Amino acid sequence: MNKTDLVNNISEKSGLAKKDVETVLNGVLGEITDALSKGDKVQLIGFGTFETRKRSGRTGRNPQSGTPIEIPESTVPAFKAGNKLKEAVN
Repeated sequence: MNKTDLVNNISEKSGLAKKDVETVLNGVLGEITDALSKGDKVQLIGFGTFETRKRSGRTGRNPQSGTPIEIPESTVPAFKAGNKLKEAVN
């Protein structure tokens, strides 16, 4: 399912216009992105938690030449599913 499918499904189930649903969805995704970029957690009870995690620096290899390269430390987004979501999937 992609974003367009999600907007269409929500629109059909809620009776709201697709444009309104898309505006709300973009707002939610924007707020989650803003919170994560500030280092905050976004917790949706029953669904899951969006957070950031540190990925430590390491030494990798260039696949073409085989020479070692340094990969710097980075911050990556992560999602941990909540219990209700886990139960619904299983």
